Amino acid sequence: MEIYAKLPQETEADVIVTGFFEDDKTLNDTQKGLDEKYDNAVSKNILEIENFKGKYLETFAYPTQDVKILAVGLGKKEEFNNDKVREVAAKAIKQAEKLSKKKTVGFNIQNNGNMCCCKIAYNVALGAIMGEYDFDKYKTKKNEEKIERVEILHCKPEKMTPSIEKAKITGEAMNFTKNLIFEPAEYATPTKIAEIATNLANENGLEIKVFGRDELKAMNFNAFLAVGQGSVQEQKFIHVKYVPENPEKKIAIIGKGITFDSGGLDIKPPASMLTMKTDMSGCACVLGVMKAIAKLKPNTEVHMLSALCENMPSGSSYKVGDVLTAKNGKTIEVDNTDAEGRLTLADALTYADELNVDEVIDVATLTGAVIVALGNTITGVMGCDDEFIKEIIEDGKEAGETLWQMPILDDMQDNLKSDIADMRNTGSRYAGASTAARFLSNFTKAKKWAHLDIAGTAFIDKPYKELNKGATAAMVRTLIQHITK
Repeated sequence: MEIYAKLPQETEADVIVTGFFEDDKTLNDTQKGLDEKYDNAVSKNILEIENFKGKYLETFAYPTQDVKILAVGLGKKEEFNNDKVREVAAKAIKQAEKLSKKKTVGFNIQNNGNMCCCKIAYNVALGAIMGEYDFDKYKTKKNEEKIERVEILHCKPEKMTPSIEKAKITGEAMNFTKNLIFEPAEYATPTKIAEIATNLANENGLEIKVFGRDELKAMNFNAFLAVGQGSVQEQKFIHVKYVPENPEKKIAIIGKGITFDSGGLDIKPPASMLTMKTDMSGCACVLGVMKAIAKLKPNTEVHMLSALCENMPSGSSYKVGDVLTAKNGKTIEVDNTDAEGRLTLADALTYADELNVDEVIDVATLTGAVIVALGNTITGVMGCDDEFIKEIIEDGKEAGETLWQMPILDDMQDNLKSDIADMRNTGSRYAGASTAARFLSNFTKAKKWAHLDIAGTAFIDKPYKELNKGATAAMVRTLIQHITK
């Protein structure tokens, strides 16, 4: 989809989306222009005759001889914000698909007087990309109604362009992430994702290393290797690096990369296995972030890490009761083979310590417990530095994603006690998300470490605001915001 800013009088769109507040029907300059050009189409036909109220997300399409005007309700003026801009754009683009013959849509969204025009342009562009997204790779009948061009109408289009470009880069990163999550596990194997990562790195001027099983054995990735040993697919560990000339700081972002999670010998029930191709959503997220970082070029060195494998039952699977020696030398008694993601992250976190970075952030579909606690719209965040956690929460707010801090207490280590090893890989049934984070804390020495549990937010079973059903690319926006601000 092409997206650019344009003067209202120069638009080539055959559908123009324009917003109205519920409690203030004052026309902006673009709406006045439409009114003059099309015989009071706005002031008389839409607002007076059709009595358009402007309630949030209310819509009405009014046809003129040249264009269709799609009126969209923005709700109460004081309550309008950038998150609502994004949702309005996502919902409007879907309706515009059915109205536009040229496949070109113009957007004119009101400013309530307290908002930045550039941020409005950014969120219109990003919302349009998110609303238009559709994974139809495996469908024989494709969606032929997709909008091809979006024009953001403004009297100073050149001022909008940088914000629109950032939105396009962010939207492309999110679409890349969603595509990878939607792929079936038969395609998105550890080897295939390593190949995708290699192509991404080569195309974007990034450095990459891919480690195979023999190299990982030599590097003592024993906990990670144990998880994947029941599968015919070879484990892969990927390290993608972006290095600017004089970086102000260094960050490692780690994504959980279980390409299919059957639960291992502690096999999941069938219903719980239906979406387990998405257990590599953390890896897809950080790969998408790297795609954006390569184009946005922040003055921050970024290391992207992911330990990729399948967790499968077979005669060679790791077993309950096994004792694993992790990369940092600590021993782990396997209490449940379905608590595998934390084992792969343990070795990845230790590897990140060796990079001497300033911050470590891991993203993982780690626990069902975080869904019980926070549902499907809030990402749980835990870590070792409260100020760092607050910073990430604020970055999420700015990006349009909600995070909530959950505690990690020292005495949670007692839940992990083992009679024969340094710790078990699971605790009791209580405080599962925090206990899992406490387990991970044993494998990082980073002074600023944050763990983002996206088990609830990575994949949703019905649309939510600007998000479509399915893969959401959770935390892509937040991490881009954090790294590039």
